[in-house]
Amino acid sequence: MSGGEKPKFKRRRLIGAVCSLASLTVLTYIAIALISGRGLSLSWVKGIFSKNAPVEFADEYNFDVGRERVFAILNNSIASAGTLGIQVLDAGGSNTLRDPFRMSIPAIDAQEGRAIAFDIGGTAARVFSDTDFIASIETSSAIISASINRNGWFCVCAQESAGYKGAVTVYNSKGVEAYKVRLASGYILTAALSPDNKTLAILNFTDGGSCITFYNLNSEDAANTYFLPDGLIIDIMYLSGGDLLAVSKDSLITIDKNGADRELYGFSGGILSGYALTGGFIAVHLLDYGVGYNGRLVTLGVNGDIIGELAINREIISMSTGGELLAILRSDGLIFYDSHLDEIPQHGEPGTAIGATKVLVLTGDAALAAGDHSAVVIRVIRADER
Repeated sequence: MSGGEKPKFKRRRLIGAVCSLASLTVLTYIAIALISGRGLSLSWVKGIFSKNAPVEFADEYNFDVGRERVFAILNNSIASAGTLGIQVLDAGGSNTLRDPFRMSIPAIDAQEGRAIAFDIGGTAARVFSDTDFIASIETSSAIISASINRNGWFCVCAQESAGYKGAVTVYNSKGVEAYKVRLASGYILTAALSPDNKTLAILNFTDGGSCITFYNLNSEDAANTYFLPDGLIIDIMYLSGGDLLAVSKDSLITIDKNGADRELYGFSGGILSGYALTGGFIAVHLLDYGVGYNGRLVTLGVNGDIIGELAINREIISMSTGGELLAILRSDGLIFYDSHLDEIPQHGEPGTAIGATKVLVLTGDAALAAGDHSAVVIRVIRADER
């Protein structure tokens, strides 16, 4: 997974934040989340690279969770976390779950109908489905990030004291602690749990570069380590096939269980401005060096093959993928593309989404455009309607 989020990709602030990581780990995570297509809404929708079942969502949603709202899909419902709590609305817009869980910097991550909402820099997290609360987590130190896998197991990264730079705690699907790792070197940014609940990958920053350490949950010792000297990895996530995908400032990299890496796609001198990974393809937004918003959108298959490429000369506020749909939120409204970056017509005018700060693809033909005061659903014109 978005306080703190501005309706822009903070591409230049990212590098500056990371350079002072010794004291700004939490702020670094916020900056990294802002550069991604998910913002601080860490929703992976229904799983990495999977399609969503078609659902008829309402035209408008009225969430009452305070400011800085972030969103996620839970089965056929939409979850929102904000400064005043958590709320879940079903497809028709009716309330199915609510909790007055106050957060200063709310974030949320979701997969396969379960979500974890947490307060970045706070000490509390909630795990829930569309209708029930599963676990309430309290930590003794500040939470940096959290994630949940498709089986409902989740991990929480927190700052530590007494000589440790950070700790990652793994919980099973019932919220029972199953594993814990404390690191004495480097600064933990985030962690991901494999789809089979057997391997924990931890991303941390060191003086020499970015490090990903793999742990088997049946052993206290590290199973493997991947190091990118003088490089900056800003995000990690497991793919459905079991490999880990790492997003660096220069490229997308896959890492297998033995630590062998492969560059999936290099950014060719472009500046990473945003990315989206929740659909049947990968989308990245790269800016050219220089002044302005000139750059390009690129869509990739999971094997790294280029599917589409499109020149861009306007600011992109937020982007999201789902199935074969890419939704791009700009200051002048919302634009839909398919995986080949051919524009798809929509019902109504693109300007309907003006003022929104986040976009989330809901189905193969609709997306939620939301800000702190409104959340509307915008639909594409399907081929059979044209």
